[in-house]
Amino acid sequence: MALPTNALQSVSTWTDLSGFNALRQAAQSDSKAALPVVARQFEAIFTQMMLKSMREASMGDGLFDSQGGDAWRDMYDQQLSIVLSQGGRGLGIADMLERQLGGQSASAPASAALGPVHVRDTDGPSPSVAGERDESLDSVMGATRRFGRRVLRWLPQDAQAFVRDLAPYARRAARKLGVSMRALLAQAAQETQWGQHMPVRADGSSSNNLFGIKAGGGWGGVSVGVPTVEFEDGVAVRRQAQFRAYDSPAQAFADYADLIDSSPRYAQARGHGDDVRGFALGLVQGGYATDPAYAEKIAAIANGETMHKALAALKNAVGLPTE
Repeated sequence: MALPTNALQSVSTWTDLSGFNALRQAAQSDSKAALPVVARQFEAIFTQMMLKSMREASMGDGLFDSQGGDAWRDMYDQQLSIVLSQGGRGLGIADMLERQLGGQSASAPASAALGPVHVRDTDGPSPSVAGERDESLDSVMGATRRFGRRVLRWLPQDAQAFVRDLAPYARRAARKLGVSMRALLAQAAQETQWGQHMPVRADGSSSNNLFGIKAGGGWGGVSVGVPTVEFEDGVAVRRQAQFRAYDSPAQAFADYADLIDSSPRYAQARGHGDDVRGFALGLVQGGYATDPAYAEKIAAIANGETMHKALAALKNAVGLPTE
């Protein structure tokens, strides 16, 4: 029994949990025919939830945001989730779900029909022994959760979360360089727009590169290639560059501190204490950034209301000095 065309084309079938009702009757007659559609629908729902979570993790309302704009953005995300799940192999979740539940996806290799692929969810309890189908579904859900955590890996909700999460690493690096923690947090905020924009790996996970450090010839770790803006003779020019990638924000701060501490180029940036502008000027003089306003931007963030409120919240929460 073929599935009704209107069930396949309905937006609710793909992005709303109630859309499963449109498939239920046909699935009772031909479960094999329903499985690919349900698997694609599941991937579309997950994709939309992922987009929603990423939107909610932004720094707040923009200047021109409105309720009408939010509605149009939700519609865009809904349509985008459908396109991503139907185009090619999508995120791969639907294909995996089909194989796990006993079907063979259209884009899966022939070897997939030899048997289900078991992916043990190491983040949760052992799969149910009630049946292979339950175990497969648990495994798929576990893999889906891990994918979601990888994509949304450390994305602070606001400036206070940014300062709170990074303060321990910033304090350690600041002591090594003889500058204030506020100076390093301000530079990281300038480079990443308070943690919202960092180079991204091919699998969608964050590079955790908080300081925009490029991967030069002496770098032996993982790197990611992304477009960047460089200033040449005062003119902004777009370039493709390789940036260092780290396993965690802690590793990023440690590598940054080592770079500034060990290079003679940045000797003038070290030992400035709470003089944020002097620290930033030392970086520029050493060639850290090509933006002629780089030092002023860092000083403005460090002395701005947003930073002061975030540091005050941190001090009230943990009772520790914030310089």
